[in-house]
Amino acid sequence: MFLHYANLQKWQALWNCCGMPGDGTAWHERLATSYTEPQRAYHTLQHLEECLLVFDEARAAGLMANPDLIEIALWFHDAVYDPQAGNNEELSAQMAMEALGESDQSREVARLILLTKSHQPGNGPDDAWIIDIDLAIFAQPIERVMEYERQIRAEYSWVPQAVYAEKRAEILRGFLARPQIYLTAWAQKRFEACARENLRSLIAAVQPPAP
Repeated sequence: MFLHYANLQKWQALWNCCGMPGDGTAWHERLATSYTEPQRAYHTLQHLEECLLVFDEARAAGLMANPDLIEIALWFHDAVYDPQAGNNEELSAQMAMEALGESDQSREVARLILLTKSHQPGNGPDDAWIIDIDLAIFAQPIERVMEYERQIRAEYSWVPQAVYAEKRAEILRGFLARPQIYLTAWAQKRFEACARENLRSLIAAVQPPAP
């Protein structure tokens, strides 16, 4: 079930702001179905809701160039998710193009979605925003961060524990090694210190040091 930030009324308002025909109900239902697929544990409506909550807080700062495009990209960024596939973001971007039609606007939405694969910005004015929002999970309260890790492990339950621990710790260390995890000054101020502390805790939980 969609929560407050991902409800139908909010979606319809965004749909209309993007100049799309109709009220977007069919696409809302399609996204709801996608985000509740059984192979998902983290990439669910909960994650979408959390992203939209951070988005609304960030949007209030008035620093985004095209906030409506960021918001609709967030709705679609995990619309396709198979933990055993390597092209989820590409297929999610294609779904957004299908929904929005061929236009400069839809191409920009698709481009923003693709940034959530590498979490490395291109040259767009809003690139840093969608990346920071997607990574805001690292700065949540530690109980939520540990729940997030359990959810990721559940999505990769088919991977042997030793392999998972090694690869997962490598990914987490990669974020911790960045000069800045977050790219916008807004997110750095709010999230950076907490995220670094949480990442260290996550790494220790995923791959405890040898005795």
